[in-house]
Amino acid sequence: MTLKITWLMVFCACATNVAADEGHDTLEAFGEALFFDENLSANRTQACATCHDPDYAFSDPREIGAGKAVSLGDDGESVGDRSAPTLTYVGFAPEFHRNDKGQYLGGFFVDGRATTLEAQAGEPPLNPIEMGIPDKASVVVRLLESPDYVQSLRTLFPKDTLEDTDATFAAMTRALAAYERTGIFAPFDSRYDRYLKGDIDLTEEENLGRSLFFARDKTNCSICHQFREKPGEEKETFSTYRYHNIGVPMNHAVRAINGLGNRHVDKGLFQNPRVDHVAETGRFKVPTLRNVAVTGPYMHNGVFQELRTVILFYNKYNSLAPLRQINPETLERWRLPEVTKTLAVSDLIKGKDLNDAEVDALVAFLKTLTDLRYEHLLDP
Repeated sequence: MTLKITWLMVFCACATNVAADEGHDTLEAFGEALFFDENLSANRTQACATCHDPDYAFSDPREIGAGKAVSLGDDGESVGDRSAPTLTYVGFAPEFHRNDKGQYLGGFFVDGRATTLEAQAGEPPLNPIEMGIPDKASVVVRLLESPDYVQSLRTLFPKDTLEDTDATFAAMTRALAAYERTGIFAPFDSRYDRYLKGDIDLTEEENLGRSLFFARDKTNCSICHQFREKPGEEKETFSTYRYHNIGVPMNHAVRAINGLGNRHVDKGLFQNPRVDHVAETGRFKVPTLRNVAVTGPYMHNGVFQELRTVILFYNKYNSLAPLRQINPETLERWRLPEVTKTLAVSDLIKGKDLNDAEVDALVAFLKTLTDLRYEHLLDP
């Protein structure tokens, strides 16, 4: 329901600061202020930047009972079931839709339930296990506490925006999305980008990893992680933004602390309200590989700690060697997929068994996708 916002509400919100600020000159600057504002959570302890820390490639560096696999909510108790992804390069994802082959792609969150980046920006403040504000009207009240925000809403949006709850909330999400589309999130200055421009040479190991990555007859990585038409094109985001079930196992450590228990099944894409095909159960959106080496743990539920483990997980489908059927992190056999009925790996993960040097080379190449400002986070 849309609520009218009276000018008395705006006046009261500003009364504690008579000399109101001039606001922000651009939508992006307004969005940046919002991104770091902990007042937009119920207990004023959590901002967007809490779970998407710019010092850690806009991922969550905090450790809780399940390591860094999932994030802690504003209430200090609630724990999610999915890992907070990096927001780097998020602005390149297309809107959620079906292509001419009937395949779902794009959207935001790992199940695509937010069609646009603006829609995604509006969900965390209202999520009870994240920022926990009960409704849009309450979010707007928090916005109106800031004279700076009030002035920004007056100057950057239509004059009647402040008179309507939904319009004010939508203005907030537009500003956040505008900030997330800036070059701060997508500098394209990694070693790989510098290599493409001819500024540096890759090492022999990195070059081997690059060749393996793009070789469809060897690893097939690029079938899911190549957005541009040809290998080696600039501004590659390393995701097709499609949805697949590759057999990721349940993260029991997460289920032990979030109250869902091991009987709960994350249905992935099938939980998207726009999807009614049961065959989409257990499918998750392909993530970008930009900054992947510094944004672990991995998979949608943070079940794997090391990037090398991820490579070995994929390789187990192509190997008959007994050692390759062992998870190096648990020293036990790889666990069964959380969802088995829609498992589809035969057309995706097909290639040749990789030796240790080739596995290491792929990891080395993936490290070259780290933005310059985050290279200090890489393992030596």
